Amino acid sequence: MTDESVTVPTDAPQASADESVADEKTVATRARATTEVVEVPAVPSATITPEELATATRQLVAVSNAFSDRIVGQDHLRWSFLITLLASGHILIESVPGLAKTVAGHTLASSVAAEFTRIQCTPDLLPSDITGTQVLDAKTGTFTTRLGPVHANFVLLDEINRASAKTQSAMLEAMQERQTSIGGTIYPVPSPFMVIATQNPIEQEGTYLLPEAQLDRFLFKDVLTYPSIEQEVTILKRLEQGVFDSEPTEGVIDTADVLALQALTKRVYVDEALTNYIVRLVDATRNPDAHIGAHLGGLIEIGASPRASIAFAQASRAHALLSGRAHVIPEDIKAIAHRVLRHRILLGFEAGVEGVTSDTIVDAIVAAVPSP
Repeated sequence: MTDESVTVPTDAPQASADESVADEKTVATRARATTEVVEVPAVPSATITPEELATATRQLVAVSNAFSDRIVGQDHLRWSFLITLLASGHILIESVPGLAKTVAGHTLASSVAAEFTRIQCTPDLLPSDITGTQVLDAKTGTFTTRLGPVHANFVLLDEINRASAKTQSAMLEAMQERQTSIGGTIYPVPSPFMVIATQNPIEQEGTYLLPEAQLDRFLFKDVLTYPSIEQEVTILKRLEQGVFDSEPTEGVIDTADVLALQALTKRVYVDEALTNYIVRLVDATRNPDAHIGAHLGGLIEIGASPRASIAFAQASRAHALLSGRAHVIPEDIKAIAHRVLRHRILLGFEAGVEGVTSDTIVDAIVAAVPSP
């Protein structure tokens, strides 16, 4: 089974190294697609109207095009960003340096007229450097609160594994509770709010492993690869043309539109049979021997928590909306399986010795658990 391959309506965007938004003409017509690969139970007509779906499609096309105008390739990352945004989640990105993660995050924020901040994580970074602190005003003798960079719509935590465990934990309240506490006062973060954290897999000196409790709070973990030769040639051409010297496209939609899209995503229909399928997939990570055999199952130390089921439900709705549908099909769930589960399955030492990764386990589980 290829990594997160997905089959969607014929007029919807087709997968490219997982999935990619098709050209504007194709995507603009996807809301009219009627051909589905699998049959699903009747969808309640009151869930999402055709007009709402068409409006959402136009807005998502606009954001997708704004992203593609500046970012070469990275179609998979584009889908991951959009799904995470629609699902009101956070994303962890693992890749080597130089793959435009910062530019991609800034471009996404600009396309929805949102505030973007970047925090370079280092071992001496303090929690107050992220959340904010109280500063003494010498003239008045009173303290004033200065909010930290986490109080933005999009927050990029670059090389989060270089920050100390204490500083990493400072992000937990902001990510989960969407607020920070400074001097005993609670300050909510703006809405929408999305954390984009990156980590470098090749440099381990001076780094701190993210604890499982924090990893679990990321909706997705995505792994980026190098661009193709053709894509890298295009990057050089755009560099010569000065494309990267200009500011990203400003506000093809605004944050109010994003909040409306997030509310619409929650109304995407998920049949009970698919809900059971999600739970069975997650349960297979906890009781793997019965599904993938004793050998592969024995390599798993800890399976996914109920947060994985919640992530599946949220992200599959977003994937369906991006595909021009108001209901979820099994392919939506399969398409996001790696990104939902790869950081929630803890493997033992033997897995590393045998070269078995969490993606290998996810492939086996998706193949073993029958879908509706």
